[in-house]
Amino acid sequence: MGLREELRAAFGPRALLSPAEKGVYRYDAILVGEAPLAVVLPESTAEVQALVRLSQRHGVPLVPRGAGSGLSGGAVPLGEALVVAFTRMTRLEVDPLGRTAWAEPGVTTAQLSQAARPYGLFYPPDPASSHTSTLGGNLGENAGGPLCFKYGVTGDYVLELEWVDGEGEVWRLSREAYDLPGLLIGSEGTLGLITGARLRLLPLPRYRATLMALFPGVEALAEAVSQGIALGAVPAKLEFMDKSAVNAVEAYLGMGLPRDRALLLVETDGDDRELVEEELSLLERTALELGAEVKRARDEGEAEALWRARRSVSPALGRLRPKRVNEDIAVPRSALPRVVGELEALGRAFGLLLVQFGHIGDGNLHPNILYDPRLEPEERVWALAHEIARVALRHGGVLSGEHGIGFMKRPFMAEALDPATLGFLRRVKAALDPRGVLNPGKVLP
Repeated sequence: MGLREELRAAFGPRALLSPAEKGVYRYDAILVGEAPLAVVLPESTAEVQALVRLSQRHGVPLVPRGAGSGLSGGAVPLGEALVVAFTRMTRLEVDPLGRTAWAEPGVTTAQLSQAARPYGLFYPPDPASSHTSTLGGNLGENAGGPLCFKYGVTGDYVLELEWVDGEGEVWRLSREAYDLPGLLIGSEGTLGLITGARLRLLPLPRYRATLMALFPGVEALAEAVSQGIALGAVPAKLEFMDKSAVNAVEAYLGMGLPRDRALLLVETDGDDRELVEEELSLLERTALELGAEVKRARDEGEAEALWRARRSVSPALGRLRPKRVNEDIAVPRSALPRVVGELEALGRAFGLLLVQFGHIGDGNLHPNILYDPRLEPEERVWALAHEIARVALRHGGVLSGEHGIGFMKRPFMAEALDPATLGFLRRVKAALDPRGVLNPGKVLP
């Protein structure tokens, strides 16, 4: 029996075979790959296991996929492959007494948070795409979000992981002794296909306080962040937007933001109201000392209005140019003022619109290169992306804070890691996926 016949027999209409059905699975949020041989939507771990064994028999690789909101090409097929779309694996069970949840990979991040809230609990990882991105994708990329500075990233909340390896074996392990689940988190589906996770939940904090600070430039903003944290502030959220991002959001929303200012949003939280206010005051003080105009939110409504500006960056930037490359680097906080200044200078040197925003408290920056391919050659865009990566490495940072390597940053890996480390990573890949069927062409150069 041929591949198509086996897929039809095993999955029926959940095996998408026509060009129209499978065409959209070539894409993620930025990049385009090749049309897959087929797309399969499994509904259980047993079906994922069957798919891996089918791929072995026919010599066809597998590309795991969540909601397709990724930004580095990790879920994009690069050659003849079967795409495994996990959006139908959506079992979710909350254990309020144990403060945990068991979730399958097709559950969205927002669904988990909503399910936990009635019990006074929450799930801290909150990528901007939380209403669409799935937990499987979050696990594959080790996603973070605005809360990552205080609360950590996806991997910090995984207690137990279930996955299918490259030989079709199912594993369900906790993170004791040898942390095998930790190897899979952030591996972008190259070491195993995640089919479930037990995740840690936290009690909702009782108090929050929010302020907005407007700076004359992004370097002064970064300096204020470094100084405030050095004084002992541990805010829940520290998000920034450079002048171009602020101008774009104001043009999009018309919410009264002063133009040509860099914007910092700070939120502190906790169960002690005085401590929450004290931490906010530390950031307020350093902002004022560095020439910022500061506004505190008086209530939840004002705080929500301020955060709306940050959430609107992506659609606002989409109005400026038809295409963009959303870069994602992470650098030590001590290097932030120098890094943001160097990135501004790079944009000018390349003659391209470079817009910066991101989770600055964690040193996670999202420099976006906006361009019109009819007027600006894509070769220059990708050359600038490479130089952005080099800035991060030069200052002791890494290529990705949360978007992953995929195939977009794969060519940079030889500069980021020494040959011995790369050799060790290849040995890990060979041990867990000896036939090389899991998401080939991603991560490792």
